[in-house]
Amino acid sequence: MKQRIITAIIGLILFVPVVYMGSWILELVVAVLGIIALFELFRMKGNKIFTVEGIISIIALLGLLLPQYAAMILPEYMDTQMILYLFVLLLLVCTVFSKNNFTFDDVAVSVLGIMYIGFGFRFLLLTRYSGLDLLLFVLFVVWATDIGAYLIGRKLGKHKLAPSISPNKTIEGALGGVVMALIVAFIYLTYYPQNYNIGWMLTLTFILSIAGQLGDLVESAFKRYYGVKDSGNLLPGHGGILDRFDSLLFVLPVIYYSGLI
Repeated sequence: MKQRIITAIIGLILFVPVVYMGSWILELVVAVLGIIALFELFRMKGNKIFTVEGIISIIALLGLLLPQYAAMILPEYMDTQMILYLFVLLLLVCTVFSKNNFTFDDVAVSVLGIMYIGFGFRFLLLTRYSGLDLLLFVLFVVWATDIGAYLIGRKLGKHKLAPSISPNKTIEGALGGVVMALIVAFIYLTYYPQNYNIGWMLTLTFILSIAGQLGDLVESAFKRYYGVKDSGNLLPGHGGILDRFDSLLFVLPVIYYSGLI
């Protein structure tokens, strides 16, 4: 527990200033985080990232994550969907030249990972581009959900939420996470006024809190399927990058499609 708290504090000290600065610094950090997350997914699957297939996947990931830079070197008629499709074809070709050491299943996992991680972190950048206040709001909601779910679940949790996926999560904890998120969102919106309707923002907070917990459960399902405790060991007490950003990868698309960006 002590290690977990110390890691969280150090992470906040390092990450929050980067979010505040934004610009190319945030883009660089997010790109590195995305590559690490893809590496974690590859490792869970039992594949190596530093192979031809892995490098192709990294380039495709960066193309989705930072399309504005890809547009500088690609023809104008090539949009994100076309770029992704070309990389899918390249990965399929790799199944032939690897003599099926890199299989169709590996291609499927690679493409899913590229889209899940690439678009997810892309939405983080888009949220920051729209304004620091909105991204901070999202971060506070996610963190409040995590803390509320952990504390309430540990104190009052009796009914398992998804025992076959994540045995420690409870219905009481999930509800506690939603309540904590609503409280934090209300305080944030009260003392840091935005040009948003507070009723709509609280409704959105409810949706975001649930989406974040679903993202956490999806990550738990990955780990359960592959038989690993954590996606990585980069963050002592917290696991890997996917373990820490799983909620955001589900929450940020909701923000994007809510019309606030």
